[in-house]
Amino acid sequence: MATIQLKKTDTMSVKTVKPRVSVFLDTNSIKWLPWVIEGTWFKLLNVDMKTGGYSMILKVDPENEAPVHGHVGAVEGLILEGEFGYDDDRGPGMHYVWEPAGAIHQPDSPSGFTMFAVMHGPLLGYNDDGSIAAVVDGKMMYQMARDGGQADHINVDFPDID
Repeated sequence: MATIQLKKTDTMSVKTVKPRVSVFLDTNSIKWLPWVIEGTWFKLLNVDMKTGGYSMILKVDPENEAPVHGHVGAVEGLILEGEFGYDDDRGPGMHYVWEPAGAIHQPDSPSGFTMFAVMHGPLLGYNDDGSIAAVVDGKMMYQMARDGGQADHINVDFPDID
């Protein structure tokens, strides 16, 4: 099996391009805002206008059982502290989670948790009869963060949002 090792050289013909603005964000500077599920809080980090996805830090209070919800796109996350899961499939701190597109589930968290999450598409909330109650996409997340005064770091252009 061949391995590749990238190395720094003085003869490289490709030149670096310095970003116009810092690529780093101090997440401590963002305040927690209430999210769409009771007992949950979020810090919106970025929005993908093309897919409706978004990245965020999610905090869930202890003894929280989310309502049944679905994912249009896959979800990736890194559990920073606490744990959550589905029945006996649990993930504690510093575990990576991958939820495939199309997943419909109801996670719980007896101890609460904090997670960095990348939503590759909207989240769907359901009414009791199975109809869609809410589509939580990047635009909605941006509006919530903006309304809470926590979106100045996000560079998006939704024409219908002032």
